[in-house]
Amino acid sequence: MKNAMIGSLGMALLLSGCGGGSNVSRSLETAPATLAGSVSDYPAKLGEPYVLDGITYTPVDVFNYDEAGYASWYGEELNGRNTANGELFIPEGISGAHRTLPLPSYVEVTSLDTGKTILVRLNDRGPAASNRLIDLSQGAARQLGVLGKGAFAVRVRRVNPPEAERAMLRAGKPVALRMDTPESLLVPLRRKLDGLPRPANAAAIPAASTAPAAVAATAPEPVSKPGKPTEKAKPPKQAAAKPAPAKAAPAGQGNDRFIVEGEGARPRAAETSSAPNRATLDQPRSDKPPVAAATSGASSAYFVQVAAFSSSARADELAKRIGAITQVSRDGKLFRVRYGPYADAKAAEQGLTLAKRNGYQGSRIQQDSGR
Repeated sequence: MKNAMIGSLGMALLLSGCGGGSNVSRSLETAPATLAGSVSDYPAKLGEPYVLDGITYTPVDVFNYDEAGYASWYGEELNGRNTANGELFIPEGISGAHRTLPLPSYVEVTSLDTGKTILVRLNDRGPAASNRLIDLSQGAARQLGVLGKGAFAVRVRRVNPPEAERAMLRAGKPVALRMDTPESLLVPLRRKLDGLPRPANAAAIPAASTAPAAVAATAPEPVSKPGKPTEKAKPPKQAAAKPAPAKAAPAGQGNDRFIVEGEGARPRAAETSSAPNRATLDQPRSDKPPVAAATSGASSAYFVQVAAFSSSARADELAKRIGAITQVSRDGKLFRVRYGPYADAKAAEQGLTLAKRNGYQGSRIQQDSGR
């Protein structure tokens, strides 16, 4: 009796399976194509050195990667093909190609034309052209607002986003836009393009604003009136000679100390960092000395101070490397490396955040006339 029941049950299951075979088949036929290439962040792939267009590239894991250069985008022509890390390329996904960073990596890409910034997942190798820093997918180019352009200037900065954003990019969906980069930060970023090879189809970017050249004042032509002698024009007054700037103490003689000013303008020990600082938070350095704030109640400007040196050479070197300016203290003994000026404290907070994110934890906001 027991064996008969087991046999009946087996026969029922067998008939049920035969009747449902068509459902299983349809399920396999309609499975999304992306299942053919798994999408995962782990393990990240670095890869061996390779040659591209006659140039050898060595993949390397640079956590604080931050560079400016040119980019382009690619679309439907590669739809469904395998990327360098084995995934399937989806044109409308927010992805990109880089020559040396690990795959996958996450980077913030900023348009140096508009300041718009997006989060991109790198999953492929490229670009093939050595004058481009990164290639974006069609979807990433659309989100950045550069879909109609050939090549365009960008900043590429590696980041570590939360898992929720990673999951969205793995699924081919865009995440929320980052905070737009203000013009005061875009100007020094654009300066990093100087000397880089420019693609022939690169879109023009706004030029750095410069003060108009002063027009020499000329005396009006003398006008003679009937019966009166012509008056000679008085020569224009010469401007008072500007005092010569204080000479910097020679480097290498114990006068190149690295100082971070604390509260009350009293120097304290600097907080150092081994991370390469690529923060670019200031407008172009001006050859004109900073103008002291008026004493008639006008508010002083805001600055983000990174460091101060007793040597102008070391201060200038750091300022040039991180895109800041050098300002001399009133007594001529300190050479401050600063970002700014900023119109208000809120704008200065943005510069402070980026400065600390790039390794300068001792940076602080100061409000003064720049001296």
